Amino acid sequence: MERKLLELDEKKHPFSASRGQFLPLGAILEEGGCHFSVYSLGAYRVELCLFNKHEKEIATYPLEVKQGYLWSIFVNKVKAGQLYGYRVYGDYQPENGLLFNNNNLLIDPYARALNRVQHSFAQAQSDSDDTEVAKSVVIDNRFDWKNVSKPDIADHQRILYEVHVKGFSQLNKKIPLQKRGKYLGLSHPESIKHYKKLGITSLQIMPVFSFVSEPRLQKLGLTNYWGYNPINFFAPENRYAQFDAVDEFKTMVRELHAEGIEVILDVVYNHTAEAGNDGLILSLKGFDNRNYYTFEKASDNYHLNYLNYSNHSGCGNTVNLNNPWALKLMLDSLRYWVTEMQVDGFRFDLAVTLARENNGFNQQSAFFKALLQDPVLSRVKLIAEPWDIGPGGYRLGGFPSDWLECNDRYRDTLRSFWRGDTGQLGEVATRLLGSRDVFAKRYRAICTSVNYICYHDGFTMDDLVSYDHRHNEANGEKSRDGHGHNLSANYGVEGKTDNVKINQIRQQQKRNLISTLFLSQGTPHFLAGDEMGNSQTGNNNAYCQDNILSWLNWDLSSVNKKLFDFTSKVIQLRKESRLFGSLALSDDCIGRCENSDLVKWYHPEGDPMEERDWHANNSQAIGVELHEAEQSGEHWFLILNSSSYQIGCKLPVLDVGLAWKIKLDTACTSGELTDTKENVTEETKVSARSVLLLKCVRHLT
Repeated sequence: MERKLLELDEKKHPFSASRGQFLPLGAILEEGGCHFSVYSLGAYRVELCLFNKHEKEIATYPLEVKQGYLWSIFVNKVKAGQLYGYRVYGDYQPENGLLFNNNNLLIDPYARALNRVQHSFAQAQSDSDDTEVAKSVVIDNRFDWKNVSKPDIADHQRILYEVHVKGFSQLNKKIPLQKRGKYLGLSHPESIKHYKKLGITSLQIMPVFSFVSEPRLQKLGLTNYWGYNPINFFAPENRYAQFDAVDEFKTMVRELHAEGIEVILDVVYNHTAEAGNDGLILSLKGFDNRNYYTFEKASDNYHLNYLNYSNHSGCGNTVNLNNPWALKLMLDSLRYWVTEMQVDGFRFDLAVTLARENNGFNQQSAFFKALLQDPVLSRVKLIAEPWDIGPGGYRLGGFPSDWLECNDRYRDTLRSFWRGDTGQLGEVATRLLGSRDVFAKRYRAICTSVNYICYHDGFTMDDLVSYDHRHNEANGEKSRDGHGHNLSANYGVEGKTDNVKINQIRQQQKRNLISTLFLSQGTPHFLAGDEMGNSQTGNNNAYCQDNILSWLNWDLSSVNKKLFDFTSKVIQLRKESRLFGSLALSDDCIGRCENSDLVKWYHPEGDPMEERDWHANNSQAIGVELHEAEQSGEHWFLILNSSSYQIGCKLPVLDVGLAWKIKLDTACTSGELTDTKENVTEETKVSARSVLLLKCVRHLT
């Protein structure tokens, strides 16, 4: 049925319309009013709907000026804060991919803000309720940045710290109640004090794009806590704001930048919350379903089956970046977050999806080319999650040379080694030195590998050493969700225990994992809370747990305070060294690690590693010597012993007047790196399940 346009009462609604500008897209304020511009291919009518603060529709305008697939209008006397949405008229033929329906009020894909949280709801495609749809908001971009500039973090100095906006500060009683769990809680002086004391350089913030929970979770009484289900690529999520999400997000960035801390956003462009055929029609589906999303080929392998969305993300749909308007939407969004919101970089969720074109993942895709030539986006930090669930979806090492990549081979290798698995010393050595088998020097920088032990999806570090199996019962899927191959160990008891010996092993294993991470070549990624024993009671997929299970516990035991102290000291040790994180390696370490001028590998008995040693099935310990060529250069010896028994280790011979000094020993339980002050000359003992790091120093007699 044709909707009747609302009659305007000039006294109550003093708006009037005239010709608008087509670009930039979105709602752009200027003196006297606002330009509204949208893209829609296939529509034969587009209406702009204006709402008052009570979300009552007060005016409707047809966008009568059209250029190609762009529709525009200028509305006089519109000011910042004005609520609006769109209705798009066209054919409703789902079998042909056409979902135009003027009964659906649509969110502007370029909306810079939404008026409220968009809750999940089951929206009938033929009859929606306007009151259930969040309204787009006209905003004024002006903000006082107080001359604060972006930090200049060298690549080899970057230490990523993954945080969830709400979960990080929700339980921190030192932060005012109204700011806990908010953008302003993440940048509160108490939070900044924590970052600075810990020593991280960059916050990697989990998704902040406006998102919606899946109806399935709502029926279970759960919510999409992580936020990997966006409904808009520009508007910051209102859940994390006290009053104004845009202003408070900018304030957060400014305060973090003032302390020299980078802001890197975890962004989701691979899919949207509109899901598949039975999903919501909130925005992109209603403007141009056929081109914003990808579809599977029909049985004849030629025609697209518009009733079968591609699902390379596992979330019901796939955004079609092979389409120029979808690609433009993503690029405009990225550029907006860099210029207007002042972020420093992005971690791309399921990044393979973004570069998959007609013939699969393409290293020369339009996505990569567009970023490379962009004068703004080519200068920010780009991090890939280098896989998705689509065909040929595992692409570790396949991204352009200016990208960093999350390295799951590092995670799995170090987890396996430290739980005691044998026969993988070559793999361990390769991961320690930057995974040059995957990221060869002639193509990639040493910092390319984003090394991590734990991520938001998976066990926390405390759970990694406390559980043999995932315990995701609270998610409502009988623990079938989440990763089943965790390479974890409980050391005798599943979960919490009062057994002193088991707890001692668990704490030492955490120190081992933390030490190895920060002494490895590459970019370390650290999950917030792991420095203070955070647990999710064995839940390794807490995406739907917006509760105490996922919120960080700031009421620290003495053991967890010591763990924090230890972690901060390891990070400081890394920062003070020229070698850890920026070793100028050749490509000797491809496939196996051979000795070089900088690096020498040793069997614990003191002999250089030979071919048979690299392949020994029972091997659980290895030593590596790092030595700068200059006489005054740094000289280190690192020993990893994952066995359950103490070993003796012969040390590399030093010149007269030099000795080895222990700088780190994970058998130390005090929160310090070591309790040993004596120098060591020829041989030392390495405790069971421990890391020992020695530095060559001038021997004073």
